[in-house]
Amino acid sequence: MRKTLLATALATGAAALAGALSTTPGSSWYRRLRKPSWQPPARAFPLVWTPLYGLIAYGGARALSRAQGSEHDALARALAGNLVLNAAWPALFFRARSPRLALAELLLLNASNAALIRRAARADRAAGALLLPYAAWTAFATALNASIARRNP
Repeated sequence: MRKTLLATALATGAAALAGALSTTPGSSWYRRLRKPSWQPPARAFPLVWTPLYGLIAYGGARALSRAQGSEHDALARALAGNLVLNAAWPALFFRARSPRLALAELLLLNASNAALIRRAARADRAAGALLLPYAAWTAFATALNASIARRNP
C-alpha cells in the first residue's frame, strides 16, 4: 500500500496546489461579493482542507490497494476525475469570477464524490467512510456557493 499511498498523496497534493494557486480571497472582486453571515473566515478553509486532502489520499490508497481488476481501474479513474473537479472549482470561482459556473461544477463534484465513495466502500468499507467528511464539506461548500451566487446576480 505504501506505493499506492505515495501516488494518491502526490495526486491529491497536485489538486490541492492547483486549487491554492487559483484561490484569491484577498482580491477586490471577492471582497466586494455579498456573502452569507454563516460563511467561515478565510483562514478556516486551509485548516479544513488540509486534513480532508489527507483523508482523500489515505482513503483512496486504502481502497485502491484492496480493489481488483476492472474495479481497481474504475476506482482509479473515479479518484482522478474527482481530483480534477476538485482542482477546477477555485479557478472557476476566483479566476473566472463566476460563482454560477463554479456552482454547476460543484454539482458535478458532489455526484463524483458519491460515485467515488460508493466505489471506495465496495473495495473497503473503511476507505469509503474516510471520504465522507470530504463529501460533507463539499456539500457545505455547495450551499455556500449557491448563497453567494444568489446574492450576486
